[in-house]
Order: sequence, then C-alpha cells, then structure tokens
Amino acid sequence: MRALFKENVIETLVGLIVVVVAVWFVGTAYARTATGGSGYLLAARFPNATGISVGTDVRVSGIKIGKVETQRLDPKTFQAVVQLRVAGDVRFPTDSSAAITSEGILGGSYIALSPGGDTTMLKAGDEISDTQGAQDLMALMGSVINRSGAKPAAPPPAPAPALAAPAAQ
Repeated sequence: MRALFKENVIETLVGLIVVVVAVWFVGTAYARTATGGSGYLLAARFPNATGISVGTDVRVSGIKIGKVETQRLDPKTFQAVVQLRVAGDVRFPTDSSAAITSEGILGGSYIALSPGGDTTMLKAGDEISDTQGAQDLMALMGSVINRSGAKPAAPPPAPAPALAAPAAQ
C-alpha cells in the first residue's frame, strides 16, 4: 500500500484536497442555512399560504431571522396556521404584522415580519394576529391583461358645423 502512495503522491494530494474542500463546503452550507433549534416559536394564521412551506425564510427588513417550522390547516376557520422559528435575540412587539411576500415575478416567497410600536413583546408560543396572505399573481396579471385589451370609451360626437350666412355679392 505504501508503495502505491509513493508512486501516486500527486493523485493522493489532489484527492485529499478534494475531500477537504467538500467537507468545508458542506459545513459552510449548513452554517448558512440552518437556524438550528435555537430561537423561539411564534404562530401566525394566513387566509392564503400559497408559496410557503416548511423551511421558507422569515425576514425582517430583508434579513433572514428564521424559518417556517410547521404548517397546518385549522379545520374550524380553514386558515393556514404557520409556526415560525425566530432567532432568540430578536424580539417583536405584540402589534407586529406578518405578510407572505414574493421576491418578484419569478422569485420565491417568504414571510416578512414588520415590528409594531407596542412596548409589550411577544413571548414564545404567542400568535401574530395582524397577517396578510399571499397575493395571487396569476389573477393579478390576468386582470391587468384583460383591462389592457378593453376598448377605450368613444369620444363624444363633434358638434355640427354652424351654417354660414351667404356672402354678399
């Protein structure tokens, strides 16, 4: 075996470098995407939760501060009940709001939290009551397209020309 390594030193070093880079990549990817089990849970009810699923980002001012932990349907109200795991160092006033927002026409969706101004803070397990569900972009685009094809209102008829008096000869 030793003789094999001596003959193929360059291949062995390249293989070792590939393994080290792969381990570094996996570690970096995990550190960037995982919020871990840390933080606390908040609940939110949405009339329409299209575009979000478990693992969807929760952001404040565009900065990721958590993720969607669970999602279920309330059988009484038929609303989507979403559990949000939020970083432990971020606290929200009780009058904060949550909205399902799109990154753009082709982008994904995320939950945007907007802090309120109350002095009382939400505790673990509390529910955000001010929510806005996802907008149906296809219906919105369809309504714009349908309106753009409509004929404009006809202009009012021009007034009849006044009869001129005959010219004197």
